[in-house]
Amino acid sequence: MSVKIRLQRHGKKGKPFFHIVVADSRARRDGRFIEKLGTYNPITNPATIDLNIDAAVKWLNNGAQPTDTARAILSYKGALYKKHLQGGVAKGAFDEAEAEKRFNAWVEAKDSKVQGKVEGLATAKADAKKAAFDAETKVNEGRIAAANLAAADAKAAEEAANAPAEETTEGEAPAAESAEENTEA
Repeated sequence: MSVKIRLQRHGKKGKPFFHIVVADSRARRDGRFIEKLGTYNPITNPATIDLNIDAAVKWLNNGAQPTDTARAILSYKGALYKKHLQGGVAKGAFDEAEAEKRFNAWVEAKDSKVQGKVEGLATAKADAKKAAFDAETKVNEGRIAAANLAAADAKAAEEAANAPAEETTEGEAPAAESAEENTEA
C-alpha cells in the first residue's frame, strides 16, 4: 500500500481550506484517510498552517510520500528539516540534544521572519490608509478654497450690482463713447 501525505479540500467555492492528511494513494482526494496531521488556510496573509510536526516526521520516516504542495508545507513548517536532523543523529554526527537545539533555533528564526512579514503588512496597510487620508484632506481643502473663492466672487458681483450707477449729463457722453467717436471721424 502506497501512503501519501496530501491535502483534502474543504471550504466554500472560492474560499479554500485544506486538511493535511496521510491517506492511501488509491483513496479519493476528499475521501478516506489514515490520519489528519493539520490544517492549511491559504486565504489569510501570510497563510495559516497548523501542523503536528512530530506526527509528520513519523510518517515521513515510515515512507509516506508527500505531494508537491504538501512537501512545500512540510518544508515551510520544518518537518523535513527535523527528519534531516534525525538522520544526522542516526548516523552519529551529533546527539539528540544538539538536533533539538538546532531545530528550535531554526523555528525561532522562522517565527521571527513570519512575524516581521505580519508587521510589515500592518505597517503598509497603515501607511496606505494615512496616504489616502492625506489625499482626501488635500482634495477637501481644494474644494473649500474653491467654495470660498466662489463666495467672494458672488459677493463682489452683488456689491457691483447694488452700487449706484454713474449719472451722466445729457450733453456729455461717457468717456469711452467719446473716444470711439473720435476714432471714427
